[in-house]
Amino acid sequence: MTFLWSSGVLCFGGRMRIGRWSRGPLIGRGSSSDVSVATDLSSGNVFAVKSAELSRSASLQHEQRILASLDSPYVVTCFGFDVSSDWASGSRSYNLLLEYAARGSLADDVAKRGGRLEEAAIRSNAGSVLRGLAYLHSSGVVHCDVKGRNVLIGSDGTAKLADLGCARRIGEERGGIRGTPMFMAPEVVRGEEQGPPGDVWALGCTVIEMATGRGPWPDVSDLAAALHRIAFSPEVPEPPGWLSREGKDFLSKCLVRDPRERWTAEQLLQHEFVSSSSPSGMPKSDVERRWVSPKSILDQAMWETLPEGEDEADERPSAGDPSTRMEQLIGGHNPCWRWGDDWVTIRSNGDQFSEEFT
Repeated sequence: MTFLWSSGVLCFGGRMRIGRWSRGPLIGRGSSSDVSVATDLSSGNVFAVKSAELSRSASLQHEQRILASLDSPYVVTCFGFDVSSDWASGSRSYNLLLEYAARGSLADDVAKRGGRLEEAAIRSNAGSVLRGLAYLHSSGVVHCDVKGRNVLIGSDGTAKLADLGCARRIGEERGGIRGTPMFMAPEVVRGEEQGPPGDVWALGCTVIEMATGRGPWPDVSDLAAALHRIAFSPEVPEPPGWLSREGKDFLSKCLVRDPRERWTAEQLLQHEFVSSSSPSGMPKSDVERRWVSPKSILDQAMWETLPEGEDEADERPSAGDPSTRMEQLIGGHNPCWRWGDDWVTIRSNGDQFSEEFT
């Protein structure tokens, strides 16, 4: 383990306090940040630390500001942040201290179970994600990048929304398109709006991912054609044939092309597909809704991939017409259509975040 000098952790009220800590194994890497397991030296509590060079940490600082205002068992917990220095190189890093999700991401869980979850697990996970979305939306926040890779599974089996680097405040001035193209709602691809209805559409796509091991629109062979199809055709992603009547009906309420007719997260919580669900499939009364911290890194399996900060495409300014927006999303490179870690999160440079501690 590497021991770090820290300028001091700034913690949020009522959450686990972290003092001096040591960095453990690397468990994920993105284009601008790394995620490692870390241990508090006083208590032995294990957590995850997401780090970036201080000069390139605007996105991480934005995520911290969003997470600092949130407190829900269905959203990954942020314990604070600090700035550390490398004695050898003299470089400084911005560190975001996060809840360690022992079971990795929802996408990892699907892969480990052969590429498809049983319907009971889909109901439970969809219910937890919905509770997280309902909380975010009631708090004035839109996630903007809901997908299996950005949902973590806690040690008690609860699915939690994570990676809020794309998140935005409802009503804030638009700063360009954010998220993963194939999970975007039609109105988002067209550049019209990116509000709570867009999160609901992405949830429907995530249910398909849980049921098939693939994202929506699996028959696409060209990204530009796929984006045009999402934006302007009358089509919606096809529900898995084996899903129950309730599951298909649930998807029909999520995957509505007109955002004004799409059900809200609060409405969907009353749907029979998820209304009786609870985290990890246990009865609601038996679920202890708190974070259980592992006492040692060796107690938990290591994540194989990064759920908390996937590679991001180069930042590009937003444009005026839909065809230009599609070119912006495509990015001028040849996409890989294998469903896996090559899928990226995109952000534009419409938001200008202040660089703190510089």
